[in-house]
Amino acid sequence: MSILSRRTLLAGTAAAALAASADPAAAGAPVAGTATPGIYRYKIGAFELTALYDGIWYRPITDTFIRNVPFAEVEHALDAAFMPHDKLATPFTTLIVNTGKKLVLIDTGTGGQIAPSAGMLRDNLAAAGIDPKAVDQIVISHFHPDHINGIKDKDNELIFPNAEIMVPAPEWAYWMNDANLNAAPADLKLTFRNQRRIFTDIAGQVTQFEPGKEVATGIVTLPAPGHTPGHTVFAIHSGDRSLMVLSDTAQHPAVFARHPDWQAAFDIDGKAAVATRRKLFDRAAADRMLVTGYHFPFPACGHLIKTASGYEHVPVEWQPTL
Repeated sequence: MSILSRRTLLAGTAAAALAASADPAAAGAPVAGTATPGIYRYKIGAFELTALYDGIWYRPITDTFIRNVPFAEVEHALDAAFMPHDKLATPFTTLIVNTGKKLVLIDTGTGGQIAPSAGMLRDNLAAAGIDPKAVDQIVISHFHPDHINGIKDKDNELIFPNAEIMVPAPEWAYWMNDANLNAAPADLKLTFRNQRRIFTDIAGQVTQFEPGKEVATGIVTLPAPGHTPGHTVFAIHSGDRSLMVLSDTAQHPAVFARHPDWQAAFDIDGKAAVATRRKLFDRAAADRMLVTGYHFPFPACGHLIKTASGYEHVPVEWQPTL
């Protein structure tokens, strides 16, 4: 009886690989070059929610990124999260809420006007079988470009032509105030001008709401100032289930959930942003609420656990059925 040695086995494997490479039928498949659509559906009571991926921006960061800690601490946190030191991964995930009576879109994505790696919302809407004309209501959390630019396309045409557009009244008051524009630093002036580009010619179609009010059945708005003066989050309730839509209460959770007291340079009022973050995260953790964050890794939903020093985000398990 012959003995199969390691040398014989390796020689046979090499020969088989050579034979396969010579056989066109056994040739390797070409790479696809594209990913599958960014769509994830889940239920909150009777409501059907569709998370829609709009892409990602790798935000450049420097030692001024966090105002109140040395950059060495930030670098350590980025290392712990397997992130580079010079950029912050910033995904964009919008949310469609089907209440059974209305299709409500919470924030509108980048409109393809932020980075080449973002602007996938319209393709993902199509892949999800949602016609932009069928969206009844748009509810905006705040006026940063990655949340409002998707109201219009690059030619200034409305992407969701039949939707009522609802915005927080304190946000409108801040950004549409000329005195605030004139007093703003140069980089923030660009943001002020972008809001005017989006809203000036459609102001008559915009409805302002006071945070704390219900904007649609089961969708309650909550004031969450700090990131911007009128920044707003949403509590969605149906049956015995609830979801907190955190908007930009925290950006990437591997950084800002684990270090909730950090004040980011992009928060207009850093102290208020920290107070809001802790208040909402404490509530979500204590109530074991499902949460979703606009800049959390797709599909952007999960739970928050309170730890000794901050919070840990636990993503949902991907489920193929609702």
